[in-house]
Amino acid sequence: MLNRFLIALATLLATHLVSAHGTHASNIHVEQAQARASVGNQSNGAAFLTIENQGKADDALQSVAAPIADKVEIHMMTMDGDVMRMRSVERLEIKAGEKIEMKPGQGYHIMLIGLKKPLKAGENFPMQLSFRKAGKVRVAVTVMEAGTSPKSGQDEQTHEHHHHQ
Repeated sequence: MLNRFLIALATLLATHLVSAHGTHASNIHVEQAQARASVGNQSNGAAFLTIENQGKADDALQSVAAPIADKVEIHMMTMDGDVMRMRSVERLEIKAGEKIEMKPGQGYHIMLIGLKKPLKAGENFPMQLSFRKAGKVRVAVTVMEAGTSPKSGQDEQTHEHHHHQ
């Protein structure tokens, strides 16, 4: 029992360090993994992070998994007049030397569908990113207060009011 506790504690600490300083897998560098705290009875949430391909070959984020949600998808947000629209994408291509910053209210984000529990500010949860070439990258996502803007300076509207295609 003590061994299991120590292994869990070591994993938690290692995951926290990855969150604070970013992590590398091959030529892929991931940092600033954040999500907003749930408001009310939201059943969905979103995570935002920065992915940089520091290599000389293109790569792609092919899938994402997180035990906190029933389903995790890569989403793209676009504006259609005054209406924010989101759609799931099969993968996110990341060209050599490219840096993609996922921010609330624009571009790509990670959609957490069917949250198993509310996202609470100050907590962390693990997420695994699977890349075509770099393989699997584990990160810890830090949950921020609902009213704060994760490293973006922009506001995001609640996901449950958006139209998904």
